[in-house]
Amino acid sequence: MKALVISGGGSKGAFAGGVAQYLIEQKKKDYDLFIGTSTGSLLVSHLASQRVNEIKEIYTSVTQSSIFSHCPFKIKNKRGVETIGIHHFNIIKNFIKGSKTFGESYNLKTLIENATSIEEFNKLKQSPIDVVVTVSNLSLNQVEYKSIKDCSYEEFIEWTWISCNYTPFMTLVKKNGCEYADGGLGSMVPIEEAIKRGATEIDAIILQTEVSQLNRMPSLNPFSLLTNMFNFMLDRIESQNIRIGKFVANNNDAIINFYYTPTVLTTNSLIFDKVKMTKWWQSGFDFAKKTNEKSSQLEILE
Repeated sequence: MKALVISGGGSKGAFAGGVAQYLIEQKKKDYDLFIGTSTGSLLVSHLASQRVNEIKEIYTSVTQSSIFSHCPFKIKNKRGVETIGIHHFNIIKNFIKGSKTFGESYNLKTLIENATSIEEFNKLKQSPIDVVVTVSNLSLNQVEYKSIKDCSYEEFIEWTWISCNYTPFMTLVKKNGCEYADGGLGSMVPIEEAIKRGATEIDAIILQTEVSQLNRMPSLNPFSLLTNMFNFMLDRIESQNIRIGKFVANNNDAIINFYYTPTVLTTNSLIFDKVKMTKWWQSGFDFAKKTNEKSSQLEILE
């Protein structure tokens, strides 16, 4: 059983899309399971139904307004370096409305709904392929995995959206009496879950460099401090997920092929820039091609 696992990573998901496009269209990988976290959740249903060009168009045209109904920060560019500043008016307005978060991401939910028709959903649900998204249940303190096989159209759209809600900057969702947030808060790279579901060969796209290449800049304001703290925690969660995934794979005779980003793409994955994301998609495709060609040459030499 073959599985494609895509980690969380916000705007860096464009790179994952390029890698996946190469694996599906050029390598002709026939996956039985697609499982994603956060931005990975946005990709998996389109990839599973072979709608690669559609999801590419979305990722290479998305903007801040496509994601946020209330954006909690302003983007500043100083000497080519993008930083975030607090959008005081939007935050105050959000709190007056009774929101528990700095910003809201209802525009993203609308984007997901518009990108997936009920006909496409039903066709995928009835196929032998399984599509799974990761969410974090803050009330029960556990990670949950939502399969397309167990959901209605409306439920799956909402779970996909919830998987991407990077709180406290995006919407905190109350569903079934529990509070839910970004799946990456509990499982950035759900390799272990893929193996539990029967995967014996896994292609895992990790939206981070294999070796730490980043020395973060000093925090400039409370928001940059929060993002630095969250990035630190998510990096630790990701490393732990990968270690556990490797351990479980060794004990279940499963093979994992890792695709890490070769360089640091961005220091703030909440900034959605069309030009950069278009480049990242192409660089992901080129990187996967180069990696597989190199592996093929080594096999011939052996």
